[in-house]
Amino acid sequence: MRMTEERIESQARSVKAASRILYDCPTAKKNRLLRAVISRLRGGASAVLAANREDVENARRGGLSPVLLDRLTLSEHGIQQVIRGVRDVIGLPDPVGRILGRVKRPNGLRVEKMSVPLGALGIIYEARPNVTIDASVLCLKSGNTVLLRGGSEALRTNRILADLVRKALGDVDLPPGSVEFIDSTDRESVGMMLKQSTYLDVIIPRGSRQLIDYIRANSSVPVIAHGEGNCHVFVDSSADLREAEEIVYNAKVQRPSVCNAAEKLLVHEKIAAKFLPRIAQRLRDAGVELRCDHGARGFIPDAANASEADWSEEYLDLIIAIKTVRSLREAIDHINHYGSHHSDAIVTGSKANGESFLRSVDSAAVYVNASTRFTDGYEFGLGAEIGISTQKLHARGPMGLAELTSSKFIVHGTGQTRG
Repeated sequence: MRMTEERIESQARSVKAASRILYDCPTAKKNRLLRAVISRLRGGASAVLAANREDVENARRGGLSPVLLDRLTLSEHGIQQVIRGVRDVIGLPDPVGRILGRVKRPNGLRVEKMSVPLGALGIIYEARPNVTIDASVLCLKSGNTVLLRGGSEALRTNRILADLVRKALGDVDLPPGSVEFIDSTDRESVGMMLKQSTYLDVIIPRGSRQLIDYIRANSSVPVIAHGEGNCHVFVDSSADLREAEEIVYNAKVQRPSVCNAAEKLLVHEKIAAKFLPRIAQRLRDAGVELRCDHGARGFIPDAANASEADWSEEYLDLIIAIKTVRSLREAIDHINHYGSHHSDAIVTGSKANGESFLRSVDSAAVYVNASTRFTDGYEFGLGAEIGISTQKLHARGPMGLAELTSSKFIVHGTGQTRG
């Protein structure tokens, strides 16, 4: 379906109008809405799965990569995971109306800072249909409304999921316009959405670097970007090599198509001779392509040469670039220079080196002796997530309920006037 600018403006106006109702919606009613979403998902699961099978088959015929097909595919287990995510969000505290700070001034004024919804959001995403539910649920629980624009490859699945949420809104007498869905594969609809600064308060993109760069360059609406994940694991000279092997393997292989998968492996030269041959064999057995710098190729001689471009690339595939370093400082400098400031890890037996890594690596999530795969709203106890921000304003890291709020000052007086 081809969308007109008038139609998208109408949808943006709809979510803006609904945001005034959701702004102070009671917690009990918002939780009742999410329970209605669960009920609608259970009742509509067969239709969702049928639509998803059609999307996946069309995408496969169209040559979509295995990595993106993995992101696109929903199963019965996947729907149950989505439902569990909604249930988790129901159990989380309402982030709206919290007093974040207070002070009493010498003149008697009581000044407080209160959390409030961001307002009307626009979310642009690719491939993953579960985002339709995650984004809707997080927005609604945090008192926001949302205009959704999913990827063309998941259009049928997203259409049904968005319709289920809109029906759930009607079930609890909230405006169906609280969630609007741009039912189009027309790329021009993204540009039209980015012009809706009169009605949309924030745009949150999730997708490729090309998509995010386009949105940042063309949006008249403020953007909170879900950045790419050029994530690193650094194996320090004091690391337990068995532990390091398991962490590197998990970070790269467990699900290579996601943004928190490791794309680069840095190894201290003092343990390279012991560690690199064993991890190279383990990764190759899993089908991982190895691209190495000169130092690493000394221990993995048949690996491909890593180019300069490799150090900055997010593969989202069974590929990893490997480099040897002479020190912790060199590893940190390499990560801060080439990384995407998403998720980076050190494997070390040195508490001092671990603490130095945590302080010095400028990323949204930094780990000592754990896989980067944990950078996720659910794993961090946030319930579902709306994205993982790699920028520093307004939020950084996995964005859950609290990150979908802003604040306002509320001031209590007893007749004070300023002289």
